[in-house]
This record gives sequence, structure tokens and C-alpha cells, in this order.
Amino acid sequence: METTSPAAVGLQPIEAGQIVTVRVPATTANLGPGYDSLGLALALHDTLTVESLETDELLFELRGEGAETLPRDASHLVIRAMEAAFERLGFRHGGLKVTADNVNPHGRGLGSSASAVVAAVSAANAMVPEAYRRGRDWVLQLTSEIEGHPDNVAPAIFGGLALSWQDSEQYSSTSATVADSVIPVVAVPDYELSTEAARALLPASVGHHAAAMNAGRAALLIHALTHNPEFLLAGTEDYLHQSYRAEAMRPSAALIGALRAAGHAAVVSGAGPTVLVLANGEAEAAAAVAFIGQFTAANTPDIAWRVLKLAVDVEGAKVELHRR
Repeated sequence: METTSPAAVGLQPIEAGQIVTVRVPATTANLGPGYDSLGLALALHDTLTVESLETDELLFELRGEGAETLPRDASHLVIRAMEAAFERLGFRHGGLKVTADNVNPHGRGLGSSASAVVAAVSAANAMVPEAYRRGRDWVLQLTSEIEGHPDNVAPAIFGGLALSWQDSEQYSSTSATVADSVIPVVAVPDYELSTEAARALLPASVGHHAAAMNAGRAALLIHALTHNPEFLLAGTEDYLHQSYRAEAMRPSAALIGALRAAGHAAVVSGAGPTVLVLANGEAEAAAAVAFIGQFTAANTPDIAWRVLKLAVDVEGAKVELHRR
């Protein structure tokens, strides 16, 4: 692997013999009306282990989700994000042994690319000398630049419910504690939808009335998630993006409509096509799981759905570093 490219001239090499492991949660963003601003960390974790080598080779082992399709060379998102982080910190890497254990489904709206970017940048930050390491706000800034928005990377970094915003080129986020009774349930179909394709369906502008309605629901949703989950159904009503994206994921849109008609707070997870239900308590979560099973068996028998009852991850990315 080439380590003396023009971009690397003048950068300090990282120390060989370091091993860093980063455990990152999956995330669900938007949560209905919180378009590009709200995100929730889920207890479904990818693990990235990186070892700095004496030699200049790149060894890449990939297990789990994406193992059959993702590249195992410098074009992989993890390597590109690590290189961006090292360069921003004033360093370059030599050889690397990278092991990715992926549990988060790819292309389904559960923040798989954000998880990869957060893991990579966090690993690189841990591998430079301690005096050069930066805090999690720095990780948020760089990962948001790479992803283009902070709504998935923020909960992956900080855990819990992340409320994020942007001022010019500066990204910021704060975390809120989710009520104990809130249980995320996801229905993951066996078809993918890229974020780019989903965004392409959105109109360039929306009316003032729709924007005002959406602002009210987003405010209510934060109250419902943190203090009073009985408002989750009303708080997840969206006026900005879901209806425009429905044609690209008709089975998911039909499931969401049926769930909401039955009283469940169902939304598109991120850009889709995964369906997210924010249940209030174990009984409602169990009812949602049963409803999804019955509806999909009757209406989408040709689609395989993975239904997972999850928990909210409250820790975010966890980094462990040691040396041989």
C-alpha cells in the first residue's frame, strides 16, 4: 500500500503495534418529523478493530453484513475515513490490519455508513499520540462533513437521542435521555434503498403550512420521547419527506400506514426502507411485532422481513486502545 503520496508529505507516521477496537451502535434518523436533525442510537452494534503494522501492507477482514459485496482495499469507506482523520490530525498511517464485524444491515436506513465513518474516525483519533487526540465534538465535526449531515453520526458518537443542527460549516449536537418505556422495533426488508435515491425524490421546497405543521410535531416528538410517550403517535407525524419517498419503498409505506392506523407510532427509519416503531412499553412492542408479522405475511409474502425489538443505546461509540 502506498504511504508516501503527495498528500502524506510532511505528515507524521503513527506508531506501529497499536490495536484499537471501536464498538458503534446502529442509528435511526429523522424519527418522522425530525428530518436531518433527530437521531436515535440503537443497541445493534458493529465492531471495528484496527492494528498498525510495521510493514506497509493493508490487510482487511470483513465479516457479517456486506461481507460478500464490500471492497477489502483502500477504497473501503473505513479506510477513506481513517485517512481523512489522520490527515486532519497531522499524521499518516503505514500498514494496517483492519477487521470489521458488521451486524448492522446495509442500505436499509439504519446508519450503516455513519457507523463505519464514526468507527474509523474514532479509531484514527485514538491511534495518534495522546497530545494530538481530539474530543468527541471534533469527531462529530469531521464525520458530519464526510456524511454530509449529523443526524446519524451524532447518536452513533454520543448515544441516546441526538438533537443536531448546523451553522454554516459548523455541526453541533446535544443528547437527551429517552424515557425508559420507549422501545424501538424495526422491520428490516430484504431490499435496499440508497440515501441518494431517496433524497432525489424530495421537492426543492415545501409550503409554509407544511413546515409549520412539521415544526410542531417535531417539538411534540421530543417531549414524547423524553417525558410522555403517550404522544408518540401524534409526535411522529411527518409533513416533509416520507410521503415523497413512499413510491420508492411501497411495501414499507404500506406497512407504515397500516401500523399507524392501528395506533402504532411507525415511521421510515432514516431514508428507508426499514420501518421503525417507537413503542410505549413491552406490551405495545409485542403487539407491534405481532402486527408486523401478520401484515407482511398477508400483504408482502415475497419479501423477507427481519423484525427486531431493540433497546436505546445510551453510550455511543466505545473506544479501547492497547499496544502489543
